[in-house]
Amino acid sequence: MPLDARIFVAGHRGLVGSAIVRALERQGYRNVLTRTRAELDLRSEPDVDDFFSSERPEYVYLAAAKVGGIWANNTYPVDFIQENLEIELNVIRAAHEHGVKKLLFLGSSCIYPRLAPQPIKEEYLLTGPLEPTNQPYAIAKIAGIELVNSYRRQYGAHFISAMPTNLYGPGDNFDLETSHVLAALLRKTHEAKVNGSPTVQVWGTGNPRREFLHVDDLAEASLFLLDHYDDAVPINVGIGEDISIRELAELIKNVVGYQGDLVFDPRKPDGMPRKLLDVNRIRALGWSARIPLRTGIEQTYEWFVQNMA
Repeated sequence: MPLDARIFVAGHRGLVGSAIVRALERQGYRNVLTRTRAELDLRSEPDVDDFFSSERPEYVYLAAAKVGGIWANNTYPVDFIQENLEIELNVIRAAHEHGVKKLLFLGSSCIYPRLAPQPIKEEYLLTGPLEPTNQPYAIAKIAGIELVNSYRRQYGAHFISAMPTNLYGPGDNFDLETSHVLAALLRKTHEAKVNGSPTVQVWGTGNPRREFLHVDDLAEASLFLLDHYDDAVPINVGIGEDISIRELAELIKNVVGYQGDLVFDPRKPDGMPRKLLDVNRIRALGWSARIPLRTGIEQTYEWFVQNMA
């Protein structure tokens, strides 16, 4: 992308979108287009059309989405499938109709079957049942991938999809009802330390294994892919290593400096037993994650203390 290209980052206030904006600014891009939800409701087809017609973006990062953890997905399944479908349909269609040169759609690793072989290769998509706790969200993301590929096949559009693993970092959502596991554990452990609580409750058995990618690494990968990838196959973005939820909770306890005990609640859902992405495809292109998990958690905790706590 030329440095003066008109680049629309949809969802720039979210964890991923804000990191992409930071990465673009670091690399010298000076014409980044952003809109808050109050300024542009991506669920509204007329509003999205008006924006693309007036602003004429040349490149689009579709990072806008309704996201949440197990509790939120279980409680609001209609919201998760409907809002994500609306955003994807409106933005991807408008990008095509208004001549966008290239679009990157950001999905999620939850698109893969619940019991997919590990590590998960891109070709495992649609080869088995999904994880029930986030199936509506996953189906919406799969629909986004198919929409991207349909525009490629029917119109020759240069639209691509990337599937990041579990994300964390500065700007994360720390609401205990809607956050993902790492952010939730960070907040709960910090509050237990501050309040002198003897225990921290952790959902599930602690046995499931997850891979965690710092959002700044994903942002760098997103810029890299727009320049170096143009294929119908959705490409995985991760670090290629995982950790158990129990190990994650212990690591967070150590970073926070909490001296109490972790109590695991097996009555709560575990979600997928393991979710580790095969990242050989993106590594072969020349990109690898660079932020170690402990370093990233330390940075995230520092941000949380300064901005949220």
